[in-house]
Amino acid sequence: MSSGGPLMRDYKNGTGQDAGATAPRNILSTGRYRWLIGGITLPLIALLLMLPDDEPAVEAEEELVAAEIVAPEVITPVEEPQVIAKSLPLPAKDSTPAEKPLPILIPANTKPAQTTASLPSVALPKNTLMPADEERIVLTVRSGDTLDRLFRRNDLSISDLHSIMNLKLAKEHLRMIRPGDQLEVFHQKGEITAVHREIDLWESLAVTLDGETYTAEVFKNAIEHRPVEASGRIEDSLYLAGEAAGLPPKIIMELAGLFSWDIDFILEVRRGDEFVVIYDELWRDGKNMGPGDIVAAQFINQGDSFVAVRFEDPEGRVNYYSPDGANMRKAFLRAPLDVFRVSSNFNPNRRHPVLNTIRAHKGVDYAAGRGTPIKAAGDGKVDFRGVKGGYGNTVILSHGGNITTLYAHMDKFSRAAKSGARVRQGQIIGYVGSSGLATGPHLHYEYRKNGVHMNPRTVKLPAAKPIDPAYLADFRRISQPLVDRLNSQRQMLASNSSATNSN
Repeated sequence: MSSGGPLMRDYKNGTGQDAGATAPRNILSTGRYRWLIGGITLPLIALLLMLPDDEPAVEAEEELVAAEIVAPEVITPVEEPQVIAKSLPLPAKDSTPAEKPLPILIPANTKPAQTTASLPSVALPKNTLMPADEERIVLTVRSGDTLDRLFRRNDLSISDLHSIMNLKLAKEHLRMIRPGDQLEVFHQKGEITAVHREIDLWESLAVTLDGETYTAEVFKNAIEHRPVEASGRIEDSLYLAGEAAGLPPKIIMELAGLFSWDIDFILEVRRGDEFVVIYDELWRDGKNMGPGDIVAAQFINQGDSFVAVRFEDPEGRVNYYSPDGANMRKAFLRAPLDVFRVSSNFNPNRRHPVLNTIRAHKGVDYAAGRGTPIKAAGDGKVDFRGVKGGYGNTVILSHGGNITTLYAHMDKFSRAAKSGARVRQGQIIGYVGSSGLATGPHLHYEYRKNGVHMNPRTVKLPAAKPIDPAYLADFRRISQPLVDRLNSQRQMLASNSSATNSN
């Protein structure tokens, strides 16, 4: 029987030799292997032809890596002496006179860099021309930035930054930066000559190169106060009436706070009550920066007139007084919450909502959302802080004149209200909760004098100190024109109201 053809013989022998042949055969001459090799080779060639030629990219990447590695070897010897030299007294950067000005007048050839929202121009303490080659840039802090990173990104001298941060004022006002903050930097080819940062609306920091060293100064911003007058009559609420009169929300809230010692704006305001306000608008570089303080105000509540005038004494203490010099502020707040609802009044015959027994309610319950801040009603000392039976979390303050106040059912205490600590009127001492015997979040507030419970909402509160007699003449000189303007505005309000009613 035949052993098979050539292909069968190649397959079975696996040697690539024909049976009976005396010399080895070329593998490519075998049909089966030519088919196999061709079937593998051709797809490989096609695949190689389709691949992109990325050899240049590899070379570029190698060059980039090499540059990153080599650059420090070239730069480091140059940078090291600069850092050492900068730790010594700085050399003069130019040949200008010793009285070197702050760089505020910016020449036309300066070009701002990285300016997303330009800072308002400010009148720094000194004022002279900048050198011709000095540039101004505004740096905007990004998320994750540090001063070091911010200065490196803008090719500014890090050694100069270290010298600046050795200044106490500079460290105080530059070490804390947040995304969106801006720094105004003046430099000559990266060498820093001045740094300006606005601390707030009222103050700015200026760091300048003065000869061979840096100096830091905090100065007042140039703010223009423009008085604004407004008046209105209450139909629904003080807030809505204030909005209709064009008052900013801040001024509406301050108006209520100004007279809150005499008027309960939750329960005592009536339709037809009137108000007149004179307040400051703050302007800077021709831009309205928002409302300032109330200068003078009048509120007519159920026919009773209350007038308050702002006065700052030579020591910088600010307060509001009635035209005769009496302090508008009382020694105690009428209510220790800003937002509330009276859920239970002072009542010696009240039935307790939990115990269901007749039990005197010796304070006032103010219902408010859990976590609402509770304020100290007056200056005092923390006599007790802790859990007190059915009162739950409680703080008791002692004040002058044998007066104590109690705040109960708190959710938690403020850090300021530590036992034995002194607190100021209006300082937060805790937060509304429902600890102890309580059916819901509220504040139970008690006012005691000589150990006797009194109704916090009706007790006559002791007044704060009147104006110092030494300043009374100055106060009257300032207050009289303001009172006249308030009266004039109120007359106009009455006239407009009469005209509207007649129509």
